[in-house]
Amino acid sequence: MRTVLVTGSAGFIGYHLSQLLLDEGFRVVGFDGLTDYYDVRLKERRHQMLLQNANFSCKVGMLEDFDTLHALAMAEKPDAIIHLAAQAGVRYSLENPRAYLDANITGTFNVMECARELEVEHLMMASTSSVYGANEDMPFDEREKCDTPLTFYAATKKANEAMAHSYGHLWNLPVTMFRFFTVYGPWGRPDMALFKFTRGILEETPIDIYNQGEMYRDFTYVTDLVRGIRLLLDTPPVRPESRDDIAEWDSLSPAAPWRVVNIGNSDKVRLMDFVEAIEAECGREAVKNFMPMQKGDVPATWADATLLKELTGYAPQTNVREGIRQFVAWYRDYYRV
Repeated sequence: MRTVLVTGSAGFIGYHLSQLLLDEGFRVVGFDGLTDYYDVRLKERRHQMLLQNANFSCKVGMLEDFDTLHALAMAEKPDAIIHLAAQAGVRYSLENPRAYLDANITGTFNVMECARELEVEHLMMASTSSVYGANEDMPFDEREKCDTPLTFYAATKKANEAMAHSYGHLWNLPVTMFRFFTVYGPWGRPDMALFKFTRGILEETPIDIYNQGEMYRDFTYVTDLVRGIRLLLDTPPVRPESRDDIAEWDSLSPAAPWRVVNIGNSDKVRLMDFVEAIEAECGREAVKNFMPMQKGDVPATWADATLLKELTGYAPQTNVREGIRQFVAWYRDYYRV
């Protein structure tokens, strides 16, 4: 039985990924700080459900606490590490940037040190579509330069990619970074648009719509996303002997067993169409508060997911209306509304 250490196992994506791995016969060791960035009860409930499977165990601890993380990793000796834990949220990084420095830089360094010492088969780490920053050529391609982050959150994630590349080069550590595009679905984060819009519509309170609604996002359903991660787990990068060994469509580094992969739905959706779909599912119209673009936001994101398809044969399949239907059904059930 292969063992995978999942950091952020009580998080939105970490919960869904851990559940998928358990369903496929893996032993999963979770590590999560259960921080109060959003409702801790939601995180605790996710862990409770995972703990119903005998092949799941978890440790509560902060990424910055190297001794706790290291002791767990050395005791469990995972075959692979999937690092999802982070201080998330673009807008919160404007208010509390130090939280991102501690969790996303120091914490990720600690994870990489454990992976190096264990010589894991594959280190997989979450990045974000936010690293594309001020890039304007879309759909976004992994081979583009990403040197213009617009928030400190994005800057920490870009730093993680560079840090991981150095470890891949120095220690021949296979690393896959994935850039997520606006993930949504049941058990989602309360600070994300779908959660806030659904709550506002059902409670008949105003929802804030930025840039007067003229924004586009590549909404990616969470089960599609974790399926992509699961398939990439079995595709660790190998250091090429020469540049000629790298396919035209591949982001594989010529100097390390390292690559970055977009995981997105490959379809940009207008924000107002997204809101209208939620309204239709909730059966009522939103009270809309139109606002200007927020600092650090971008008008559009859109993934080129060619590399994911080439590596795994898989492409996300859930359309936005079906994904919203699933989320609203979960929300009504969980909050009994």
